[in-house]
Amino acid sequence: MERWTDLGQVPALTRSVVTIGNFDGVHRGHRSVLGAMVADARRLGGTSVAVTFDPHPAQVHRPEEAPPLITGLADRLELLAETGLDATLVVHYTPEFAAQEPEVFVRRYLVDALRAAVVVVGRDVRFGRQNSGDLATMVALGETYGFEVQVISDVHGGPDPVRRWSSTWVRELLAVGDVGGAAEILGRPHRVRGVVVRGDARGRELGFPTANLGADLQGMVPADGVYAGWMRRVGHPADAPDGYLPVAVSIGTNPTFDGHERRVEAHVPDRTDLELYGEEVVLELVEMLRPTWRFDSVEALVAQMHDDVARTRARLSGGPLRTGSAEPGW
Repeated sequence: MERWTDLGQVPALTRSVVTIGNFDGVHRGHRSVLGAMVADARRLGGTSVAVTFDPHPAQVHRPEEAPPLITGLADRLELLAETGLDATLVVHYTPEFAAQEPEVFVRRYLVDALRAAVVVVGRDVRFGRQNSGDLATMVALGETYGFEVQVISDVHGGPDPVRRWSSTWVRELLAVGDVGGAAEILGRPHRVRGVVVRGDARGRELGFPTANLGADLQGMVPADGVYAGWMRRVGHPADAPDGYLPVAVSIGTNPTFDGHERRVEAHVPDRTDLELYGEEVVLELVEMLRPTWRFDSVEALVAQMHDDVARTRARLSGGPLRTGSAEPGW
């Protein structure tokens, strides 16, 4: 998949099938639409393009109310590429960009740059200055500039078959630690990405060395607790030795030691030889094993950690869930 961050990078296209959105999480609803769009582009002999935004518009217009992002930009682009898209145009979202009139945006981006033959949107599409453009606006502009507008229907399923798949629903589930429910909507385990930094080495002293992710990690951190999951070392093939490893992940403030800083730490069972400092890793969270607890003694904590690791081994014994699977099992 080609990745463009400026209109000047867009090559001369003959025709394209374009969709527009934030695609936070790239969940199964997104992928069903993108998959159909890719098929349409193949049928027309055109280029399939997703137009997305960075930062999220809410972070620009109302940063104090902006939702946490399910995925950072790196993972969003990686997941979009897996849908078979030919290209993604990442628009740097600024107040100046948002101030464009709807027709200016459509003419400049969809018509002149991308040569859109088909534009795929939802019924609630809004665009242009103060969100003044809507579905009727897009249809009228399509008639003016010669592109077809396809309206996508909501996709339903997951833990509540009546509710449509949405990024909002995924955030709600992650906020209570239900990473299994989130995986049903995402079609994959939820992931966070970050660089391994040095911690206080307390885990190593207790016999459970951990990879600590820095505070600038990407992806929504779910509720405090202990999770079974997988660690992918970015830059290592997933099938290479030590490229993809089972982990027990602790999220919280270490209340047994009166901690105050919220941390994400991953322990690889049965391994004390890994040196991961400075590496970028992706943690895929499969299941919450328990909430965070405060223990009366270090001995009680260590006993529980042994149990956490044993449960992690058992939970992950069937191997990882691959992106795109519709099954929640492993």
